[in-house]
Formats: sequence, C-alpha cells, structure tokens
Amino acid sequence: MILVTGATGVTGALVARRLATHRVPVRLMARDPRRIDADIPRTETVTADYADPLSLRRALRGVHAAFLVTNHPTAPHDAHFLRAATVEGVGHVVKLSAAAVDDDIDDFLTRRQREIEELVRGAALSWTVLRPRAFMSNTLAWAAGLRAEGTVDALYGDAPNTPVDPRDVASVAVRALTRPEHRGKTYTLVGPEALTARQQTGILGALLGTPVIFRERTRQEEAAVLARRHPPHVVGALLQRADLQAAGKKRRTGDDLEQLTGHRPRSYHDWASDHLHHFGGDRDSGSKPDRASERPTTAHPPAPNSGAAHLN
Repeated sequence: MILVTGATGVTGALVARRLATHRVPVRLMARDPRRIDADIPRTETVTADYADPLSLRRALRGVHAAFLVTNHPTAPHDAHFLRAATVEGVGHVVKLSAAAVDDDIDDFLTRRQREIEELVRGAALSWTVLRPRAFMSNTLAWAAGLRAEGTVDALYGDAPNTPVDPRDVASVAVRALTRPEHRGKTYTLVGPEALTARQQTGILGALLGTPVIFRERTRQEEAAVLARRHPPHVVGALLQRADLQAAGKKRRTGDDLEQLTGHRPRSYHDWASDHLHHFGGDRDSGSKPDRASERPTTAHPPAPNSGAAHLN
C-alpha cells in the first residue's frame, strides 16, 4: 500500500493518477476527502490531519511507502508524520521539498525546509528528497488579470528562473515510490530553460495570438500583495528569494529530470499550450492536461495571485 498525502493539491493528485498504472494499492489522505477529485483512481481514501498523530497512525497502517507533502512553515507536521510512519513500520518516504534549499540563501522558509530535510534523513526509514524549482502551474495566478485586462503583474520581470512542469515532478515521485534504487537520493528538479516572467508573458501572448502587457510591480507593491496572505516573516522570506532570483542565482539548469524519466523536461511553451483555456484560449488547444496541474502551487506555502508565486 502506498499513501499519498496532499491528495487535494497539485502534486499529490498527479502522483495518485500515475500510481494507478503500477497495479499497487493506493490510499489518498486528506483532511476532507470529499475535496479529492472524483476522477482520481484510488484504492481508498482516509481522513487525517498532521496536527492529529492518532489520525496519522490510522492513515499509515499497512503502508509500505508514502509521498509526503506539507505546507505549514512553523507547525511540526513533518515530525508528527515521520514519528507515526516509524511506529507503523513504513519503509520509505518520498518528501517534496524545494530547490531553494540548495540556494545560497538563509531566509526563514529555506531554513525550515533544510531542517525538515534533516528530519527526514534522520528518521528510522529510507527516504528520497525531491527539490523542484517553481512549478509552471504557478503562473495560473496570472490568469484572472490576463483575461480581464490583458496584463500580467509580477515582481522583477527580467529575473530568470527555471520553472518545472509539475507533471514531470510527479513522474519522478512515482519512480521514487516504486523503485528501490532511488532510496537515499536527493534530486533537484528544474525545467529545460531559464525564463523570466516577461518571457513567460510573451509565450502566453504568442499562444493566445494577442498582445499581453507585462507590468512590473515594485518591491513595495509586491510586499503589500504578499501581506494579504502571509505573516511578515513569510513575506520577508519570499522577498529574499525574489532578490536572489533578480541576482541571477536561479537560472541553473540540470539533467536530473531527463536521466530519471528518460525524456527531456517539458517546456513552459508545452505546459502553457496544454492549459491555455485558463488564460482565455481555446479549451481544445494543446494536449489534454492532468486536471491536478491546473491549480497554482509551490513547494513552499503558495502565494497565488502574486508575482512571488514563481520564486522557488
């Protein structure tokens, strides 16, 4: 039995769909299983909360491997999960972390992510750590403004990043959950090219066949947008990550994804083509996307409707 946490989110739902082809029982965990998409194949669902260790033990009973996604930067959710997994005899955990852990930065969120990775490595079970750069799907946060006004608003329009398609991340997660050769490994997962928010805006405009205007926010404007969703220490961390990107420190490419999946990572053009209907394009354009990849997220607490959504 494989347990998938975060089953109502982007990566968890994608992982669950891909596991359906592996003929292995899958249990999907959520605080409210009713929110899990009805079309996701599953063996069963379970109600559990990271703040409730007893519910975690019930969720992990009979599980041999688990996909672990947590999003709260201060709560001891990972510690609770790992403790329950150890008690229930789980053999392997695949932890979704973030590429920022490998950056030369020491903001609040990155320190917490490093601490959590150490918890995983120190647990009495085998592990795999996945460090994706920002998900391409985070640009769905631009969709409402683009449809309404033909504009994209974001911080540092010329700062490069190497965003990754969450479908590629899910493919690696499934391999790590089902193949023993990935135990004890840490993989940094990045897209095939460094892109700026201004360049992504241009790709969207070309696919839509209409000009899209990029409007660059000031740092002060971005801080105000972030403050609507996050406490000050998280806002400060996200702005530090933005500054690192503006300094060109997030343009690194790599070949982990291609070596792990056997195919070149999907480009932003590919992802945008498959999801163009969200930005006002034809729903039938491109290939049929996974529904789960249609929700914005990040590897750290998400900042949808914000230019900072692509700053991992």
